[in-house]
Amino acid sequence: MTSATTTNNENHAVQTLTNAGDHLLNQPLRLPNGSELRNRLAKSAMSETLGTYDNRPTPKLVTLYRRWAASGIGLIITGNIMVDRRALGEPGNVAIEDDTDLPLLQQWTRAATDQGAAIWAQLNHPGKQSPKGLNTENIAPSAIPFRQDMAAFFDTPREATVAEIEDIIRRFGRSAAICKKAGFSGIEIHGAHGYLINQFLSPHHNQRTDAWGGSPEKRRRFVLAVFEEIRKNVGPDFPVGIKLNSADFQRGGFTEEESVETILALADAGVDLIEISGGTYEAPAMSGVVAEPQKASTIARESYFLAFAEKVRGLVTTPLMVTGGFRSVGGMNAALRSGALDIIGLARLLAIDPDAPALLLKGQDSPQRVRPIKTGIKPVDRLGLMEVIWYTQQLKRIAQGGNPHPNASALGTFLKSFVQSGWGNYRTRRLRA
Repeated sequence: MTSATTTNNENHAVQTLTNAGDHLLNQPLRLPNGSELRNRLAKSAMSETLGTYDNRPTPKLVTLYRRWAASGIGLIITGNIMVDRRALGEPGNVAIEDDTDLPLLQQWTRAATDQGAAIWAQLNHPGKQSPKGLNTENIAPSAIPFRQDMAAFFDTPREATVAEIEDIIRRFGRSAAICKKAGFSGIEIHGAHGYLINQFLSPHHNQRTDAWGGSPEKRRRFVLAVFEEIRKNVGPDFPVGIKLNSADFQRGGFTEEESVETILALADAGVDLIEISGGTYEAPAMSGVVAEPQKASTIARESYFLAFAEKVRGLVTTPLMVTGGFRSVGGMNAALRSGALDIIGLARLLAIDPDAPALLLKGQDSPQRVRPIKTGIKPVDRLGLMEVIWYTQQLKRIAQGGNPHPNASALGTFLKSFVQSGWGNYRTRRLRA
């Protein structure tokens, strides 16, 4: 049972659970490898871009993650950590190719683990999904361009050679081994949101006819090879999870049926956690930017991907994490009570209220609400870019020791970010030259 206790300046009811038996967020969770998370709340990955322009970690990451860990949250998943400095998703990405930055990586992990939170490194390769001018070139499973209205932002990639595919797989394993050495509590493979692994899974992006494409089984070969290489490098007792799309929501893309088959294959391979999300930059469902109005029942249940999780739960016992759409402690507890998932993933809320887990774990809502971010520039708003850019700027404020600014101008943030991104692209290319 819930009761309204207060309102914020947006006049939404803030709920407090009055029956302790209804509150499931505090329950610990034991993963298949034997490790335990202290509760059912997790920070899902968000774009931070707090690395240097030559892609090394900075003390700002330590400050940001210390703030999140102090909230009492159980699991913190980093933003994109790239496995190859030549293949970046954004200026300021951290890349881990060797142990050069081990001391600062250890500070980063201790910022979380010293306060009882688990911290997992999300490892990624962007493939084609990298802004124009950042990398010398972008490779992908096939040389498929972005749709016409995005061609100004993203170059058409070159098709990867077999040797390059095998090199990328080895890089995932090597980066994972360094992360373990640095004290990270686990690894999450980024297999969603249109990045390289998702591209290999998608029949739209992967039109190869060799051993790496041509059928769903062959398109799954890359993600399974990445998982196997990471497992080989970190051992059987170290948590390895994956973030996977329920679907791409794109014509000819990765479907729910293919996602289910991929999940079954990963579960059989021994993955420790599956985070369910959806969409790509071309169809950003993960940010709530959807082509069609949502059903009232979906809005009431809050989570964008809960129905898909229910389908998967009937097929696997692997712990499931669902990210996207959760707004209230009541909705989170209802989702856990349904048995469809084991962990609630939060992202944008923690950019505008980094202390929210402390309230949620007490059975109280955060006074902040995630809202659509619109600049008024139709091409920008249609792409959903501000659902990344605006929240990234909030993370930068926290990382500098300050507080987020929930009412910051979307247009002002876009213009500032546009300048910073252009400069970042230039500096990254110059440092690499």
